[in-house]
Amino acid sequence: MTAAAIQARPATSARPTADQVREILIVDDHPLMCDALALTLKISFGLKNVRTARSLSAAVEQIRVQGAPDAVILDLNLPDARGAEGIVTLRRQLPDVPITMISADLEGAMISAAMAAGAQGYISKSLSREALVDSLRRMWEGEHVTPEGYCPEEDGAEDQARAELARRFASLTPQQMNILRLICKGKANKEISYDLSIAEATVKTHITAIMSKINARRRTQAVLLANSIRLFEAG
Repeated sequence: MTAAAIQARPATSARPTADQVREILIVDDHPLMCDALALTLKISFGLKNVRTARSLSAAVEQIRVQGAPDAVILDLNLPDARGAEGIVTLRRQLPDVPITMISADLEGAMISAAMAAGAQGYISKSLSREALVDSLRRMWEGEHVTPEGYCPEEDGAEDQARAELARRFASLTPQQMNILRLICKGKANKEISYDLSIAEATVKTHITAIMSKINARRRTQAVLLANSIRLFEAG
């Protein structure tokens, strides 16, 4: 893969252009990848402040304490998040900040899920420095960037439905997301109560709220909805 296919779409809200991006947050648990990417961004864009986080929870806390960056580069698989969960979670905190998903996994279904969840783009970790910089610049100018050869699997209506579902999942609180993750692993309420050190009655209250927010009637339906947008798994 040597380039990225560009799908131009109008920006939905005012935000910094590529030349105005001054503060980036990289969320990646691999130290060498994180350091190399930070150095590339500093040199290519003249950035002085490139923030890093090694997990999704660390990124969430850093944003809460230090404020929103101008752009985010997010690894697909983190110690505490896989699949579209990272995008869904950060979108709740950063509704207008461009978030780029970066991964070696170029499966079409995963790319579709990330884009529907609100990613500004999805790029390969194997891109050359020139292609990486070009892709990021285009994204920060408001374009949506996907890997060369990627073909969306859904028609427009299905893509919109998936995006709406991702927005519903984004309304879950962190604790509700934790409980939903355990539900998707097949855990019973008693097991969830033990794992999260909360009362079983509290688990039931959260589950009721989860079902209401994502418009699901049964646990099995909630699992199917989460799987349909690849919320907790990458493959």
